[in-house]
Amino acid sequence: MALRIGVVGLHRGMGFVRVFSQHPDCELAAVCDIQPGRAGDVAEEFGVPMHFEDYSELCRADIDAIVVATPAPVHVPHALEALSEGKHVLSEVPAAYDLNQAEQLARGVERSGLKYMFAENMCYFAYIQTYRQMVHRGDIGRPIYAEGEYVHDCRSLMHGRFDGVTPGSESGPNWRASMPPIHYCTHDLGPVLEILDTRCISAVGMHTGSHIAAEWGTIDAEVGLFRCESGAVVKILCAFSIARRPAMHWMVVYGTEGYLEGPRGGTGNRHMLYTERTQNLQGPMELALSTSHTGAPPEATAGGHGTSEYYMCNDFARCILDDTQPPIDVYRGLDYSVPGICAHISAESGGKPVEVPDFRRD
Repeated sequence: MALRIGVVGLHRGMGFVRVFSQHPDCELAAVCDIQPGRAGDVAEEFGVPMHFEDYSELCRADIDAIVVATPAPVHVPHALEALSEGKHVLSEVPAAYDLNQAEQLARGVERSGLKYMFAENMCYFAYIQTYRQMVHRGDIGRPIYAEGEYVHDCRSLMHGRFDGVTPGSESGPNWRASMPPIHYCTHDLGPVLEILDTRCISAVGMHTGSHIAAEWGTIDAEVGLFRCESGAVVKILCAFSIARRPAMHWMVVYGTEGYLEGPRGGTGNRHMLYTERTQNLQGPMELALSTSHTGAPPEATAGGHGTSEYYMCNDFARCILDDTQPPIDVYRGLDYSVPGICAHISAESGGKPVEVPDFRRD
């Protein structure tokens, strides 16, 4: 029997709509959006039998799982409501918006006994998975330091756009304008932690203040510096009102015997490896890597972001159908998200180190 999927939040959620509408083991059974008329239009376009504007009605519908692709501040309440109605959850990033939400989410998933998977699509980028294999194989020795950057000018999304959360956002600033940038650290911190096979235990943060979008109080850029359980150090920069084109992700991982480095924005797919394990290597080797997996079926690009969302959604479906552990479960999702919360607490406290809690029960 096909897994019956509902998707809430039909801006970011459209990638999930496209993937699940083509998945052989799933039925896209329902869509939901608070914006009047949007769910109906999507349902008509994709032949979806049910559509809603009230999220509680979606949670009570005859479906098996819900993809939560709503704005970041409501990911936890939406996930918890779905779980309380017996629905498995695939949640967009970040997993939680503050430490109280993080605690509520972990305990709510435990009580439910249902599947919760964190939808960090960058962990499914083909080049990230190759980095992980190379580091775990020992190609650069023991990993000791990593950096990641996510710089994306989102000022056009910060105002004059109904966001389903902020009253008056149609003509004024919305939640994106007030979000501490490092709260959205998961796109780089998640992959780095997977590559290093560790979690953060302490955080130090600093930010620039508000200069570019000062009328909204938007923080220009924010940095988190993290000590990991493995002993490695990680630095993550997030900036969403910086004047830069194009948007970019960048990453470097240093080991005791070499490094892996990805391309910066606008430099194509020039991934570089240098390793002392190869004799007479005078400089880095260029690697032919991309976000997309070789040999993926044609429909794998339907969700966007290369082929990542195809494989991520498939893993979510399989963990329910096969009753296995989600590849990125609630605790790992919080490992990716909570360090950013702690880094902002540190930044607001003059850079004082903050312990990163582990929400796993002993």
